[in-house]
Amino acid sequence: ANDVELEGACEGSLACSTCHVVLPEAVFASLPEACDDENDMLDLAYGLTETSRLGCQVSCAKGPLDGCEVVIPSASRNFAVDGFKPKPH
Repeated sequence: ANDVELEGACEGSLACSTCHVVLPEAVFASLPEACDDENDMLDLAYGLTETSRLGCQVSCAKGPLDGCEVVIPSASRNFAVDGFKPKPH
C-alpha cells in the first residue's frame, strides 16, 4: 500500500534475515510464535529487538496487521551479493 520494497534475498525460504522487521508489541503478541528456523535467522539480523520477526513469515491478511506500521532496520546482513552464484561443494 505504501510502495515500500522489503528485501528478501532468500525469497521466503528462511535462509536469510534480509526481511527483518520490528513490530509493535501488541501486533507481535498477537502472532503465532516464530519457528526455530525463523529464530535462527533472526539471530543473524541487524538491530534485533524483542519484537523482531522476519517479514516473509508474517501473514499480512486482515487482522492484527491491518493498518500496522512496522520499523525496517537501517541495515541488513545479506551474505550473498547481486549476481552471486554459489560454488558446488
